[in-house]
Amino acid sequence: MRFESNGDSRKEVHARVRINSELGVRQFSHLNFDFNHSYEQIEIPQVRITHKSGGTAEILPSAITDQPNPAVASAPTYQDIRVKSVRILGLEPADILDYRVVTSTTHPPLAPDFWLDHNFDRTGIVSQENFELDLPSSRQPRVRVDPASPQPVIQNSGDGDAARISYRWSRTAAPEQASKDLSSAREPDIVVSTFTGWQQVADCLKPLLQPSEKSVREVSGKTSELIRGAKNTDARIEAIYNFVSQKIRTVDLPLGATGFKTRAVADVLSSGYGTQEDKYLLFAALVNSVAGPPRAGLISTTAADLRDWTPRPDAFDQLLTMSGYTAANFWLDLNLEVAPFGMIPSQIRGRHPFVIGPGVGNTWPAIDDALPFPARQTVRIDATLNVEGALDAKVKYSMRGDNELLLRVAFHQAPRDKWKEVAQLLALSDGFRGNIISVSASDPTATKLPFTVEYEITQPKFVDWSKKPVRVPALLPQLGVPELPSKPESGAATTPIDLGIPLDVDTRVTLRVPPGTSVEVPTGTVVDRDYATFASRYNTQSGIISASRHINFLHRKVPSDRAADYAAFLHAVQTDQAQHFTLSRTDTTPSPGATKAKPGSPKP
Repeated sequence: MRFESNGDSRKEVHARVRINSELGVRQFSHLNFDFNHSYEQIEIPQVRITHKSGGTAEILPSAITDQPNPAVASAPTYQDIRVKSVRILGLEPADILDYRVVTSTTHPPLAPDFWLDHNFDRTGIVSQENFELDLPSSRQPRVRVDPASPQPVIQNSGDGDAARISYRWSRTAAPEQASKDLSSAREPDIVVSTFTGWQQVADCLKPLLQPSEKSVREVSGKTSELIRGAKNTDARIEAIYNFVSQKIRTVDLPLGATGFKTRAVADVLSSGYGTQEDKYLLFAALVNSVAGPPRAGLISTTAADLRDWTPRPDAFDQLLTMSGYTAANFWLDLNLEVAPFGMIPSQIRGRHPFVIGPGVGNTWPAIDDALPFPARQTVRIDATLNVEGALDAKVKYSMRGDNELLLRVAFHQAPRDKWKEVAQLLALSDGFRGNIISVSASDPTATKLPFTVEYEITQPKFVDWSKKPVRVPALLPQLGVPELPSKPESGAATTPIDLGIPLDVDTRVTLRVPPGTSVEVPTGTVVDRDYATFASRYNTQSGIISASRHINFLHRKVPSDRAADYAAFLHAVQTDQAQHFTLSRTDTTPSPGATKAKPGSPKP
């Protein structure tokens, strides 16, 4: 990899791969290389197969295609975001694949600054990997090398403006290192950047993420249209947020794929689609006259804290919006398209985004780990068990909170003919087995209301009546109760037990059993604590079983000195959920109302 002082670069990759198995054949049947045609060019001067028999085959130029990235197939404005692919036929185990790829970058958007990160290959058994880096000394780039990585051989050459510094690494991986996971929560093995600090990154990106006065004027009519009838500033911001979030389709490109170059705000509005950066810019232009300019929050969804990382723009993968008109700012996610107003995905709440924009005081504030509404989930199940042992159940979910957002996104992104597959995964996650017959869901964009999902599931051989007696579970979703943390090492401080966001979960089932079935139900449980409550009820009457479990997490944490008390609470819940109904069939069908009943009573 060679960088010039003006930010241009040239990257040459030479890979020699021995194919060990059919899995390797499939993995290397296509080679894909992403690039931005507006400032990058890719050449593939060599693709050669050396067969185990000793013969060689060159891949013809006709096997190389250059097409827009699939993510921009319906977004013609971004056709410069492309993929060059090589289709490789004739590979077999024990063959050697040899290819070279050259990427040339000219006048990149953030030049003359440049940056790079590199991880040594851990996707297979690497016999040897050589990495060479050639940098202009005049730019005084920062080079960070992970202490666990091989240390480079460093060489200086030239004088004055022509002075350069080169680094050469050579790494041989032991076989046991091939399966080692590279955590994305830490910095890559090698990082290079000409940015001297995060403030310089902010100064570089701020002009690109700030709408011009002309843009604000151009969309002022749309602003007036959107806020018409809104009674206060919060309602006006919400109206603008709902429009940009839901009506402007998010083009699923990585953050920075366009070099942080943005389109004209009016073009984004008229086309109805945009990247993360474009949607943010449109929102900023629309909301400017209502609540002042917002701020952009750049964040990593994998690394919790980037404050001590080497400053560079590609450390981030998501753009959030900080809005508000007083000190009480709030965060928005414009890109999921169906996130309720003020709701941020759970995996990034509590993290520190890098904030860019006007009037920024704290550039690394923490995102409040809270929801804009109480979290609640209800599940209602209406089930029937027939004389053949088949179970048919109708299940209805209604939810607010983190699970709501997950399901909104899943049903919004899946075509309707795939909804059964989504419902099947939902059923499996809650312990329900069987085939999904039908499914329906509320409008994912109706974010002011709880999200509801209904499906019908059938299991032909749920019970075997030849077994006496038959024991069946309560047909209720398993409640997710946090486990006790592992014991700390000797001398280490104990940590509180994390219960997560306060959440109220109420589950109920009605199960009809065939005539002539006697039923024994378990005993209910009631456990009250100041941090959580749990109650279950089990009853049967006239061939109908009813059961309910209700858990309410009231606090976010349980102090570590109450671990024994929480362990007792957890044990009570787990013991209750392990209980079963006992069913038995008689040879003679009893008259109506003769079904044996044994109502359960709560234990203290």
